[in-house]
Amino acid sequence: MTDIPGDLRYSREHEWVRVEDENLAVIGITDYAQDMLGDIVYLDLPAEGTTVRQFAKMGEIESVKSVSDLFAPVSGEVTARNGTAIEHPEVVNTSPYGEGWLIRVRMNDPAELNNLLTAEEYAAHIEREAAG
Repeated sequence: MTDIPGDLRYSREHEWVRVEDENLAVIGITDYAQDMLGDIVYLDLPAEGTTVRQFAKMGEIESVKSVSDLFAPVSGEVTARNGTAIEHPEVVNTSPYGEGWLIRVRMNDPAELNNLLTAEEYAAHIEREAAG
């Protein structure tokens, strides 16, 4: 069964957001996404200081199966990239909500979180997606 932590917000493109303080967000991909991708072998993440826009492409993730775009679930400035995940992308498979986080962003507008799905809404979304 797919792990969907209740304290996160989710995009329809399978990214998650954890708010660390009023405007600092940690972003990663969901357990469902890493499972669908298979063994992750490469991450192309935005550099620190880069501005990302909600729902716009922010990078790529490559697995043994495919290359997929990563989309920013919130807008803001990238304050950190996960060097461990860049050097050892398999950590995204083993710990998608922990050590496998991708970037930290200082959000421009925390109200954008309202455009994202709750855990319950995300669970329903992937159920519909899996059903085709």
